[in-house]
Amino acid sequence: MTLPSLTPSQNPSLTRRGSRPLAHRGRLRSLAAGVGILTLTLGLAACGSGSPSGGEEATSAGTEAGGGSEDLTPIRVGAIPIGDVAPIHVGVKEGFFEEEGLDVEVVNTSGGAIAVPGVVAGDYDFAFGNTVSLMVARDQGLPLQYVANGTTTTGEEGKDFAAVIALEDSELETTADLQGQTASSNNLMNIGDTSIRLAVDNAGGDGADMDFIELAFGDAAAAVQNGQVEAALVLEPYLTQSLDAGLKAVSWPYAEAHPDLDIGGYFTTEEVIEQRPEDVEAFTRAMRKSMEYSQENPDVVREVIGEYTETDPEILERITLPRFKADFSREAMAALGEAAVKYGVIDEAPDLDALLPEGTA
Repeated sequence: MTLPSLTPSQNPSLTRRGSRPLAHRGRLRSLAAGVGILTLTLGLAACGSGSPSGGEEATSAGTEAGGGSEDLTPIRVGAIPIGDVAPIHVGVKEGFFEEEGLDVEVVNTSGGAIAVPGVVAGDYDFAFGNTVSLMVARDQGLPLQYVANGTTTTGEEGKDFAAVIALEDSELETTADLQGQTASSNNLMNIGDTSIRLAVDNAGGDGADMDFIELAFGDAAAAVQNGQVEAALVLEPYLTQSLDAGLKAVSWPYAEAHPDLDIGGYFTTEEVIEQRPEDVEAFTRAMRKSMEYSQENPDVVREVIGEYTETDPEILERITLPRFKADFSREAMAALGEAAVKYGVIDEAPDLDALLPEGTA
């Protein structure tokens, strides 16, 4: 098996949406679903539920001893079991969190639908989430803030961990060619389609003149092969597998949206930041060590990914890893926020002072 998809497969006939006319309706559906999940989770927490339901796996990675130490502060972190979150697993394995007095338990989640309400309800102390999801959360009034970066584009066209693929004999050759086409992304009105539209704009095209359907990364290559979509966004390891299958990469949207685009990071609530500053600072210091160590030791990263996923070892050796850098890029985040407003994902430009860690340049 390979890395799990971020979302379950969807029926494309039910999820096709145009670029602008249906954007508001799609966003309202997303908001309604998010509010429903949040209400359910908060209700369970009020009744004494120990963890959020629906998508959390029982297995988790904590200190190697399994039970932690009375001298360590227990911390629960929700994270999708994908390559992007490798540094936190590296940090646990290398003892960076233990050095900071933390006993970290990494709990597998299925994505932001579990991670965001889990953090708000207090079931997780921190969680991993992509940058557009956090912009949407704040736009909807949730007091969430990043405390540590998680994953960043390599900034290299032709060598990144995300690409838009097409048939080898397709007339699509460049990012600008995506204008007027139908493509897939794993989530609509999120970082995938927003970054693609921004990349098309940066290439001199019109990102508004595109349609998107929602498909899990694991289904995207087949959708291109059978003509369901002209192009599809895929992340590793699906990118390497798609290229092996004879498809071609026509765009590298994360790198082309901005060469320092941060894709996701670790967040918590403003309340936790205010009331537990020592825990937050300790977590942030350990994550910085983990990010720097992971960037300098790609072989360790690949080994660790193989431990918390079931990725084919041969594929794992060939995938392109994200860049792991400790600091967020305010400039890149601002560009992404402007695109999110332009394309109706959020109503107002994000307050980066409230969203990003204090002191982010």
